[in-house]
Amino acid sequence: MIAQLRGVLLEKHPNQAIVETGGVGYDVIIPVSTFTHLPDAGAEVRLRIHTHVREDALALYGFLTQDEKALFEKLIGVSGIGPTLAVKILSGLAAPDLINYIRRGEVDRLVRIPGIGKKTAERLVLELRDKLPAVTGSEPEAAGADTLSPADQDVLSALLNLGCARPQAEAAVRKAKAAGGGMTEFEPLFRRALELVR
Repeated sequence: MIAQLRGVLLEKHPNQAIVETGGVGYDVIIPVSTFTHLPDAGAEVRLRIHTHVREDALALYGFLTQDEKALFEKLIGVSGIGPTLAVKILSGLAAPDLINYIRRGEVDRLVRIPGIGKKTAERLVLELRDKLPAVTGSEPEAAGADTLSPADQDVLSALLNLGCARPQAEAAVRKAKAAGGGMTEFEPLFRRALELVR
């Protein structure tokens, strides 16, 4: 199994990175949180990898930190949550916020993530509440606290990859950008747009 990739970052997108190692380009599925911290294409990168094998496919899921990878693996251990949905969950909420919401049983916060219904959110809380570490000194950000603005196309692409309809996604990006005061950071604008799309 592939556990780590270190090489040159050839391409990066909100849900994908292509890393060249030993002359081979590996297509790695990543959450938005990893995308926002990747260096520019052409730089060296190291990703922690979860290799997911099915009868008909082999997929690589990449993370910059061991904590994020561990959280992903806990998520896919929950009944009814596969790797694709786990990446959407990690893209929809920052890891400390996600851990706090699950530990506190805040189902109403979890259902804001596209693809997470009430039953799935309740199952997350039930199965993971006592299995997740406490987050020291970090409280979840208040809804609407994100006001920074990144590249609109990347945010729109990320929303579409999460399954949002294009008209609602475009409207959410416009509203989030208007509230962002012209800033250009991807992750804060993405999270604000995600709140607005619901």
